[in-house]
Amino acid sequence: MTSKVYIGLGSNLSEPLMQVKTAVEQIATLPETVLVATSSWYRSKPVGPQDQPDFVNGVAEIDTTLGPMALLDALQELEQKHGRQRLRHWGERTLDLDIIVYGELSTTLPRLLLPHPFAYQRGFVLQPLAELAPELQLSGKSVSSWLAAVDTSDLRQIGA
Repeated sequence: MTSKVYIGLGSNLSEPLMQVKTAVEQIATLPETVLVATSSWYRSKPVGPQDQPDFVNGVAEIDTTLGPMALLDALQELEQKHGRQRLRHWGERTLDLDIIVYGELSTTLPRLLLPHPFAYQRGFVLQPLAELAPELQLSGKSVSSWLAAVDTSDLRQIGA
């Protein structure tokens, strides 16, 4: 069965825009997966420690028959190929790939919480997600409703 999945992408090291664009190309080649759309790219202030560069963020929409854990494993493998190191919580990174929504699935597993537990609080997720799916439901409200309630003043669109 095919599931519609939204993946958040972020980077703030080693040419961040190139990192996220390359990651989208690589996601499109995952088995049993079709890239449907990609949002615009946005520059945003980091969450957490402020002594790091701004992030480039966006969202990719895919259709996949990979299960959620198989997809998570594939995305984490891509992060590793991009040199991701987990040095500190919410710290700088070459590539961050988060499953925001996986179909209608709601789950709490040690490695995966769906939908993403902070997505509805983060403008850098909601703004690009609203380009692709403004009526998508997150925690009982539409993406566009959540977006209207968060501060997006730090977001700067930097390209499609």
